[in-house]
Amino acid sequence: MGTSLPHKGIPGPPIGFLQEALRWWDYWLKGKDTGIMDEPAFRAWSQDSVPPYFSYEERPGRWISEPGWPSNNIKDTRCPMTRGHIRLPSDENTPECERRGLEEQVVQSPLSVGLSAGKWCSYSAAPDLPGDQREDDGGALIFSSDPLEKSIEIAGRPLLELELSVDKPQAMVAVRLSDVQPCGKSTRITYGLLNLTHRDGSAEPQPLEPHRRYRVEIPLNGIAQRLPVGNVIRVSVSTSYWPVAWAPPEPVKLTIYPAQCALVLPLRKPRAEDDELRPFEEPVIGKPLEMISTAPGEHNWVVHKDMAANTSTLTVTNNQGSCLIPETGTEFSRFTREWYSFREDDFTSVRGETHTQWALKREQEWDIQVETRTFLTCTETEFHVHARLDAYEGSHRIYSKNWDKTLPRDNL
Repeated sequence: MGTSLPHKGIPGPPIGFLQEALRWWDYWLKGKDTGIMDEPAFRAWSQDSVPPYFSYEERPGRWISEPGWPSNNIKDTRCPMTRGHIRLPSDENTPECERRGLEEQVVQSPLSVGLSAGKWCSYSAAPDLPGDQREDDGGALIFSSDPLEKSIEIAGRPLLELELSVDKPQAMVAVRLSDVQPCGKSTRITYGLLNLTHRDGSAEPQPLEPHRRYRVEIPLNGIAQRLPVGNVIRVSVSTSYWPVAWAPPEPVKLTIYPAQCALVLPLRKPRAEDDELRPFEEPVIGKPLEMISTAPGEHNWVVHKDMAANTSTLTVTNNQGSCLIPETGTEFSRFTREWYSFREDDFTSVRGETHTQWALKREQEWDIQVETRTFLTCTETEFHVHARLDAYEGSHRIYSKNWDKTLPRDNL
């Protein structure tokens, strides 16, 4: 649902959130018996399996409920890992599983892993969701289950237990959990990141000792997801995930020791009560303010690879266009563009840039605009931030300020 509220969120389906909020407030502030306390304490939308796309109008699924949270109906289930494989509870310890082996696996991910990962928090300005994960999997270690023999439902926060070592004092691990369809299409359903210098907490991060083995746990974002018979659960592990996370100072070689690794899934048992839930009402939205579009907007994500310069750039455009409010004669516009780039294998070449323009004017009375630009670059030991702000009345710039800051990376 991004940053929108549930009665107008994208992707849908939206619900009558305002009516639910009113029921809650009427009970607690006015003492009205709205029946809300007779309903389950926890309700969530459990998504069905869908092919990967960068934007959806709706995500199919169903509402599920639990009498409380945490729920005794959801069991954290440990799924051991072998070389390239995840052993689900329904799998038997067959000779085939044994033949997969427990040998260590090594990966050193390119900076391109994550280039089409979407927003870390979707703003509902499509297309900003992750696409097919197979391309990113080419730069990651992958562990896949056998095709599911029965459908399963995940509800909560999956966790990956890893025993690993790295060859540099600073490193990160990015973990993606994907739903793979029989045709091979792979949809990311959740992910998690860990800066390994913060493995024991963020209060006092500590560099790693190269080639020493560490045990770490990487919690993934909470989800409610159903996976059908025949699909495959896949875990993908990489050492970079740009631009969702800033890259480490230099390329890192990560070694994973599967014998001590496991995927922990919060598996939920079906409840008959789910079929008896009171349906939400249709969404209700107040009469919107009358606005007339005076210039169209544009929302897009474009990845550009310059083969001659060996550089890649993600350009994100969030142009909301211009609108006129007839009641007051006020016209407003907002435009933002972001660039995230890197040069192949140069981890100090990563660069982020944003450019935003806000404008307001009212007929012949006044006309103002604010424009900002921010640049973030790095070396192996420092971050460099340059920012600029300009303010205008009409065509005259009335204020300008620049900032230049250098910050130590401090285990980042």
